[in-house]
Amino acid sequence: MKCDIIAAGVGGQGVLSVSAIIAAGALRAGLFAVQSEVHGMSQRGGAVVAHLRISDQPIHSATIGLGRADLIISMEPLESLRYLEYLAPSGTIISATDAVRNFDGYPELETIFAEMKKIRGSILVDATKLAREAGNAKAANMIMVGAASHSLPIAPEHILAFVEETFRAKSEKLVGVNLKAFALGRDEVKAGDPVEVGA
Repeated sequence: MKCDIIAAGVGGQGVLSVSAIIAAGALRAGLFAVQSEVHGMSQRGGAVVAHLRISDQPIHSATIGLGRADLIISMEPLESLRYLEYLAPSGTIISATDAVRNFDGYPELETIFAEMKKIRGSILVDATKLAREAGNAKAANMIMVGAASHSLPIAPEHILAFVEETFRAKSEKLVGVNLKAFALGRDEVKAGDPVEVGA
């Protein structure tokens, strides 16, 4: 078993947290997990990407080759397209819908979504709206972890145990917000409510 994941977005969106949470869940499940370096200018709102490889066998390379990613989890729609060349033919994109227009000439969202429609089964999630429902707009990254959880080779309880342990050191309120965010993201995809852009 192997699952190669690219987490993408811009600085400040919690891309690293998405990758780290999934990796920690994989380790708790007894799997191997390796993350690559993060590229981009995260302090300036630039592009950020992390490669995450999960397997039931030892992993010898931290980076994912072109055409090999099983899943792209993107916190920003344009960033999901930036890494399309890494997506395997049977791969899936799960992207948040909110645009971060951090440069002149940012394309219209309709144009971006039209490109995503070409990718079978790709899904858009209004992560910011759901995060606010969970109690904190900053929990959008946890919404995306929940949304992606159906595509991961990890039982949700392994991820949730790590989330609960990590946020309890900060506050019980944050534990509740993040557990709710995970559940909302997971339920959104399970219910078929998100915009499925691929046929």
